[in-house]
Amino acid sequence: MSDTSRPTTEVTLLGKPYVIACPPEEQEQLKRSARYLDRAMHGIHSRGKVLGAEKIAIMAALNITHELLGALDANRAGEQSLNDLGERLERALADIKTPDAS
Repeated sequence: MSDTSRPTTEVTLLGKPYVIACPPEEQEQLKRSARYLDRAMHGIHSRGKVLGAEKIAIMAALNITHELLGALDANRAGEQSLNDLGERLERALADIKTPDAS
């Protein structure tokens, strides 16, 4: 497939349009991601501390990465809690099935 026949989607970040190569089945997710990034970039831009679009994009990427890593850590902690609870449940069920001889 040549570059001219690749499916593309246009997204807008800080008022500037970008054409991104993207399979049709992923276009809605790309647009959703672009809206999220655009909101993050506008939030940083509105603070007025960072002027260049490149710096705004980097700060937004760092903030979003921080959010993602926090969510992944919380997910792992939740999975560990569920695993611990499952093990406790299995031990409790085993104790019920084989009561002590005392």
